[in-house]
Amino acid sequence: MTDRAMIDEFRANDGKVGGRFEGAPLLLLHHLGAKTGQERVSLMMYQAVDTGYAVFASKGGAPSHPGWYHNLVANPEVTVEVDTETIAVTARVTKSDEREPIWAEQKRAYPFFAAYEQKIDRQIPVVILEPRTG
Repeated sequence: MTDRAMIDEFRANDGKVGGRFEGAPLLLLHHLGAKTGQERVSLMMYQAVDTGYAVFASKGGAPSHPGWYHNLVANPEVTVEVDTETIAVTARVTKSDEREPIWAEQKRAYPFFAAYEQKIDRQIPVVILEPRTG
């Protein structure tokens, strides 16, 4: 299934999709290209955390970070679609002490994240998307 088809399915089914992501917590991240400034939309798994949503720059175990990660570092004020809500958030990359328990829980709940980690030499960043107030 194409990314566009998965995004369409997400929106048509109140934030749910079938196939390999069925039952997984998913969100749509709206971000701006770091170089182009063009809006992009990425479907990704998240983990609910006290301060918002944690997302994982795994890129399926590729040797480089995904484009959306670089976009968030350059332009951290973004929006997400979660279920049927659109929420303004600010992205921040976690530091080691905050990252470790979140990352450990993600690997426990979804072991394929641990497999991604084993394939690469880079540390997979954990990014927190915190709702903006006001």
